[in-house]
Amino acid sequence: MTRMIKVAKLPKSTYYHITKKLDQPDPDRKWKRRINFIYHRHSGRLGYRRITDVLQEKGHDINKKKVLRIMRELGLKCIVRMKKYKSYKGKVGKVAPNILNRQFRADKPNQKWVTDITEFKLFGQKLYLSPILDLFNGEIITYTIQSRPTYDLVETMLEQGLKHVNKGDELLIHSDQGWHYQMAQYRRTLKKHNITQSMSRKGNCYDNSVMENFFGIMKSEFLYLQEFDSIEHFKKELKEYMYYYNHLRIKSRLKRKSPVAYRVSTELAA
Repeated sequence: MTRMIKVAKLPKSTYYHITKKLDQPDPDRKWKRRINFIYHRHSGRLGYRRITDVLQEKGHDINKKKVLRIMRELGLKCIVRMKKYKSYKGKVGKVAPNILNRQFRADKPNQKWVTDITEFKLFGQKLYLSPILDLFNGEIITYTIQSRPTYDLVETMLEQGLKHVNKGDELLIHSDQGWHYQMAQYRRTLKKHNITQSMSRKGNCYDNSVMENFFGIMKSEFLYLQEFDSIEHFKKELKEYMYYYNHLRIKSRLKRKSPVAYRVSTELAA
């Protein structure tokens, strides 16, 4: 016995509305063409926020939500991604108290350092960056970068940083509660050099906001503005940006001097 399938009849008004809409040109065709051009002009390195900035700079009236929607329709995604590396794995060692307590001002160099790890995704590969920042002048003391977030990422960074510590410095170094900073080896090295350890409270990024702010600046000034041919090219350009950030990029709070220039001027005045 054959079963008859009853098909719902589409109202005429709905049918004509759909066919009329299909016959009309795409209202976003100009925006799609512009966004597609900008995206490929920058080799996929701009996200929807930066593409919105480019369009608005050219005098186009468009907001970020619309750019994001169109990019999703076109299947366009920024190939450069930077996110906070979540290195918290529970208590694997000893957690230090939050001694820094958001007191982000320092009276002299090598008094308060902050550190953190961020993750890049570039050309389909992950990279992990671990810098040290001096709260006295915002100078990047040193950094390490590698393809895996193993302990030596932080260990090497710390070894390089210790070369800048002078006899008599009373240094505090602050981080989040990532497993690298809980390790016994890390704590032993700090103790050996009489360095006080401080950690953010669990899940509170504002306790290390200066480091987060640096990552944001680097993202907007470097990642989204430059083009890279390869991972090695990226590392070379990163080294040049770090030099620019320390030696050439002036800050109003540093009396319009770069971090290094401000440090040198205070050392000469002492």
